[in-house]
Amino acid sequence: GYDEAEIKAVFPLTGSTERTVFLELNNEVGSVTINSTRTGREIEAEPTRVEAIDEEELDEKINMRPANVSMALHESTGIQVQQTSATSNTQSIRIQGLDGRYTQILKDGFPAFGGFSGSLSVLEIPPLDLKQVEVIKGPSATLFGGDAIAGVVNFITKDPEEKPVTTLVFNLTSAGGTDVSAFNSRKLEKFGYTVLGSANFQRPHDVDNDEFTDLPGTKSFGVNPKLLFYIDDKTTLAIGNSISYQSRKGGDILAARGDSGPLYSYFEKNDSIRNITTLNFDRVFADGSRLNAKQSLAFFKRDLTTPSYQFKGSQFNSFTDLSYFRVFEKHTLVFGGSAVHDQFREGSAPASTQRRDETRTTFGGFIQDTIDLTEKVSLEAGFRLDHAKHYGTFALPRVSMLYRISENLTTRVGVGLGYKTPTVFTEEAERLLFRNVLPIGNDLNADRSRGGTFDINYRGRLGERLSYSLNQMFFYTQITDPVVLRQVESGKYQFANADSSVISRGFETNLRIGYGIAKLFAGYTFTDAKAGYLPGDRRLTLLPRSRVNSSLVFEEHKNFKAGVEFYYQSRQTLEDRSRTRSTAEVGVFAEKTFGKFSIFFNAENLTDVRQSRYSQVVIPPSDNPTFAELWTHLEGRIFNGGIKIRL
Repeated sequence: GYDEAEIKAVFPLTGSTERTVFLELNNEVGSVTINSTRTGREIEAEPTRVEAIDEEELDEKINMRPANVSMALHESTGIQVQQTSATSNTQSIRIQGLDGRYTQILKDGFPAFGGFSGSLSVLEIPPLDLKQVEVIKGPSATLFGGDAIAGVVNFITKDPEEKPVTTLVFNLTSAGGTDVSAFNSRKLEKFGYTVLGSANFQRPHDVDNDEFTDLPGTKSFGVNPKLLFYIDDKTTLAIGNSISYQSRKGGDILAARGDSGPLYSYFEKNDSIRNITTLNFDRVFADGSRLNAKQSLAFFKRDLTTPSYQFKGSQFNSFTDLSYFRVFEKHTLVFGGSAVHDQFREGSAPASTQRRDETRTTFGGFIQDTIDLTEKVSLEAGFRLDHAKHYGTFALPRVSMLYRISENLTTRVGVGLGYKTPTVFTEEAERLLFRNVLPIGNDLNADRSRGGTFDINYRGRLGERLSYSLNQMFFYTQITDPVVLRQVESGKYQFANADSSVISRGFETNLRIGYGIAKLFAGYTFTDAKAGYLPGDRRLTLLPRSRVNSSLVFEEHKNFKAGVEFYYQSRQTLEDRSRTRSTAEVGVFAEKTFGKFSIFFNAENLTDVRQSRYSQVVIPPSDNPTFAELWTHLEGRIFNGGIKIRL
């Protein structure tokens, strides 16, 4: 990049002829430093395969969906955002085809987004204060514990800078949505802060005129302040608190609007409140070693109500983590321990249903060594030992290797073990609204996994203007003793360990090309995921074998940005072993900057892909309906636009 400077001088010069010019470059592009692996390495030097969605890419997704981070993940290769409710639009995150409970969701390294709160988590994380999103695919238990069988998604927030930063976003959608977000930060000599405030309002939206909502009526508010105390030049204490409230009501369009009656009475309402308090102490010693201590306390309360049923409860999560980092010659050593206590208490239970209370307590210790064996080979080996109450002790080794074949060609391989303790909070139970779902108990075995990834990456240039990179990754995960939900007598549903494995394997291909102001990204995912306990072809349900995501972007810094996106997903298998149709979507977006202001426009899903165009979603009677399995969008074509202010 470049900047301009003006120097005024009177000749003849009376003083020194030497002049110092300070230029502020606002568009420098540097290497991405990864936080999730705790080594502080740049992404190119990290043996573990990590994908980073940077701030520039997140800025594009803010224009598309300022209310939450679901769009940033939905459009990533190998990640599927799965809708679990036709009326409330609750969602879970799948990596490599595996159920959402196998993906660990973090924010700044704190795991407060699973369990009862999982289906609402990505809907309650606004993106405006995010610096980057880090994704590790495949087994990642060494540093993150038992929930990281399929992978880890870590949302990294911004730190304050010496120059004050203020960003405001106002957005309106054609579906009746309104979003307002504001972010402010500043760093002083001994003190710094960031604060994010957000609000979202969505009117009940029925695009197919079947008198049922395709988007629920929503009201949500959130405030996320973070205070940083610079005790000295090597010691930082960060204290944060995030509080959010959300009310989602869908179902019969009149009931969702508050005009209920005997023939249009069905609704599904989710009221939730979440508060997360975090403390992060970081101390760097004279020899370069680092001590880091984390503590979080998270409270979540949710009330799920229909005309004939209510499921409500509260969840408390405590996370404590202490780690020490030290470099010894070629070794980068990280070791420490953690304790996680997660408790759910059901608020009320029908007389015919046992209470679904759960308590999980886990203690673990870990060690990880990253070593540069040669200039070409780096190795990362880790081991974790966890003890989970009621489920035993788990030994979790993991090894990753980076081999630099040449300056432009690199390859990585990683393998490891994992586990997941049983819980009633799965996608299957969520789709049932937990109605007639029996408690999990303590008699089941934990899911156990083994798997790994292998990838090869090539990057190069042709001339000074054309750059390109190609990444080919293969993955494999096997889960033994998987916990599945089965219908038993009297219409009840009970969890049990299946006697056969779940195996997910496939590959991802990612291509990036840049030429001048143009950038092309194309990704393809092939997923072959099967479970031995399923009939027929044994394919996992609601999972496309082939998926394409691509975008072409034209951007001139501080001037304009415009692009087009294309998405395709192949046919999916439903529970009755029938197959859905394949779908293709096209979207366009644009942003024009005028100094500190910019206006943006986005047209999403121009091909109007929605499930109600191809099959029935709501199955009568309307006062007590059932719903089809959800395999694609319900809301169809959406337009949105707004203004962004940077001060």
